[in-house]
Amino acid sequence: MPDINNGILFSYIGEVQRGLRKFETAAQSISRMILEKKVEKKTCAGRTVYDFAFFRQGSYHIIGWYSEINEFVHFVKNASEGGSARKMAFVLVGEPGNGKTFFVDYICTKYRQFLTRPENRKHTFKFIGLDKALGYDEKVSEMHSLTFEDPMMLAMNLFESPNENKELLAKIGFKDNAIEALYSNRRPLGASTEYLWHELVSRFNGDVQKALEHVQVIPIPMRESLGTTTGKYSARDKITSSSVDLLGEESLQHLLLLRLGDPNKFDLRRGALARVAGSGIHFSDELFRNKKDLVQIYLQVIENRNIELDGYIWPIDTLIIATSNNDAYNEFVSEGSEGPIKDRCRICYVSHNTDYKLQKELTCYSLGDQKKTTILGEEMHEDPNLNFATSVGVVLTRLLHSEKLNPIEMMKLEAGETAGEKGVKTLTEVKESANANPDVTKRWGQKGLGHRSEGRILQILEALPESNEGKCLFAKDVFKVFERVILDYVTEAADRDKYMKDLKIARRLYREQVRTAIFNAYRDDPQAIQRDVMNYVNMVIGIGMGIENLGPEKRWIYINPQTGESKSIQIDTNYISNVENRLGLSNNERQESFRTTIRKIYAKKSLEKPNYDFMDNQELIKAVTDVRLESDVAGAGSLVGALANRTNDENLKVYTKIVDTMIKLDYCLTCAQKTIEYFCEKEDES
Repeated sequence: MPDINNGILFSYIGEVQRGLRKFETAAQSISRMILEKKVEKKTCAGRTVYDFAFFRQGSYHIIGWYSEINEFVHFVKNASEGGSARKMAFVLVGEPGNGKTFFVDYICTKYRQFLTRPENRKHTFKFIGLDKALGYDEKVSEMHSLTFEDPMMLAMNLFESPNENKELLAKIGFKDNAIEALYSNRRPLGASTEYLWHELVSRFNGDVQKALEHVQVIPIPMRESLGTTTGKYSARDKITSSSVDLLGEESLQHLLLLRLGDPNKFDLRRGALARVAGSGIHFSDELFRNKKDLVQIYLQVIENRNIELDGYIWPIDTLIIATSNNDAYNEFVSEGSEGPIKDRCRICYVSHNTDYKLQKELTCYSLGDQKKTTILGEEMHEDPNLNFATSVGVVLTRLLHSEKLNPIEMMKLEAGETAGEKGVKTLTEVKESANANPDVTKRWGQKGLGHRSEGRILQILEALPESNEGKCLFAKDVFKVFERVILDYVTEAADRDKYMKDLKIARRLYREQVRTAIFNAYRDDPQAIQRDVMNYVNMVIGIGMGIENLGPEKRWIYINPQTGESKSIQIDTNYISNVENRLGLSNNERQESFRTTIRKIYAKKSLEKPNYDFMDNQELIKAVTDVRLESDVAGAGSLVGALANRTNDENLKVYTKIVDTMIKLDYCLTCAQKTIEYFCEKEDES
C-alpha cells in the first residue's frame, strides 16, 4: 500500500475528502449550479410554474421559457441522480429565432463561470518523465489524459482489485457511504491512460508509489475558443463533415514516435467530444442535419458515453444538449429507420414567446442598450410607443386563430390579463387542442415572426429616410416595415394572409395607446386615464354595497389595496351610466352583469396583485376616454378638430400644451407631432 502522505495525487484526494474539491459528474455540477440559486413559484397563463433565478441573471438573460426551463432542470436533475436521463441527450426543437441557441450558450457561459470558483474547478492529470521511465522519445515525454479524466478516476483504478482501491480511499479518510458515492460515478480509465498506467506499474514491478511519481495533477483549461469544458459542433454539409470532427483520428507524429499498440497514437482532442469529456457540455447545433454516419456516432455516444476508435474505448462524462429546427426534425423522423436516435433523446418542443409583456423585454434586446444615431451621427430618439407596437405585432402573428377566443382575448389571457368573461381555462383548452396535433408546426406558438424577424424589422425601421430625417424611430412606421418583412420573408401564402390580418389588429391596439397618451397629455397628467378607470371601478364596487347605505352624498369609503389607506369617493351615477352606454350596455340586466364581472375581477386581482389597475381592459379604457373627452372638450371629434385646425389662438394653445406635455412624457418633437397627426386621422379606428 503506497504512502498516502506523499504524492500529488494523494494530496488532491485529501482535498476531495475534506470538501475543498468536488468530484461530480457534469449533470451533478450543472444541477447544483442551477439549484443553488433561488426557485420561485409563479402563475403563468393560469398554470403554476417554477421560476429559476439562475436563468434570470445579468442584463442579458433568458426571458420566459418557463416550461422549457422546467423540462431541462428536471432532465439534468434526473441524470444527476443516476436516472435514465444520464443515457440520453436533451434536444430543443422549434422554429428558427426562438432562442434555442441563446439558451444553450447561456448555460455554457454560466457553467464556465461556475467552474472558475476554486472549489468547483475541474482537474485532470498527465504522465511526465516518460522518456526516463519508459524510454519514450523526448517529444512525447509528457502525455495528457486525452479525455480530461478526473484524478479521482485514477484513484479508483490504481489497483486491479476494487477492494484494494477502496481500502486506499478508506485509509485516506473516506467513510463507507462516501466511498459508495464515489464509486457510483466511477468509470474505467480510457484506453490511452490505462495503457500508460499499467506500463508504469509494470516498469516499477508493481510499486504504485514509484509509478505515481510520474503522474501530475493539473487543472482542466477553461478556454472557450478551444472548445474545452464547453464545446459546440455545428452540422456541416455531407462532403466536408466526417467522424474525425467528433471522435478525432490517428496522429501521424505519434504513429512515428510511439510503440505499436499504444492507444496514445490517437489524437482524440482533434474531435469535439474528447475536449468536453471531463464533465463538460457538448452542444450539437442542428443535430438532425448531420449525415447518417455522424448520427450513428451520436447514437453510440449518447447511449454508452464512450468514444470508440479501432476497438479502443475511452469512457466520457459529458452532458449532451442539441438543437434542431422543425423542418429538419420532421424530415428526420419521417424516415422510420432513424427511430433509435430519437428514442435516446429527450425532445423539448420550444415555442415562440406568446406573452406580449415578456416580449417587450425581448424587444429591448432587439433595440439594443446603446444610443442610436442617424446616418449623419445625430442622436436618434425612440418613440415611447415603439416597443408596444413592435411587441404586440410579433406576438399576434404567433397566436392561433380559434373559434373559442379572438386574438386580443388570447393575447391578454396569455399575459395574465383579463379578457371580459373569458378565462384562462378557455386558453388552456385552446393550447391543449393545438398541442395534440402530431404536426409540430401546428402546435401552440410554433409559427409566427421570430426574434430574428423582429430584429430585421427594427433594422429596416432605423434605415428608413423618415427615421433619419426626423431623427426618431416613430412607432406607426414600424407597421409599414412589418408588411415589407412579411411579404419578403414569409414564403407560405396562408401564413402571409394570417400575419397581415394580425397586423391590422396590432394597429388598432396601437391606436388605443395613442388615444390614451393624447388624453393624458391633454389633462397634463400621465395617469389621468388610469385614475378615471379606477374611479369607475370603485364607484361600481360602492354601488354594489347598496346605494341606500351610502348616505345623502352618495359617498363610499374604502381601503386602497395599493397603499392600505382609507379613501372616499362620491358615486356619480351619471358617469357610470355614460361609461356603460359607451360599452354598448343598453339595459339594466347587461349593465348589472358587467358590474358583477368587474367586482369579481377586482376581488381576485386585488389579492394577487394589489397594484392592478384595469389598464389591460381596452374596451373599458376606450369608453372612459370617450366619456371624459365628451365632458372636457365636447367629444373626441372636437379635440381632433382643435388639434387639426390651429388657425385660431385657442386651438393653437391646446396643441402647444399637448405637445409640451408629451415631450415631458419622453416623446420628442417629431414623434409628438406625428402622433397627434395620426390621432387626428380616421386610420385604424375600431
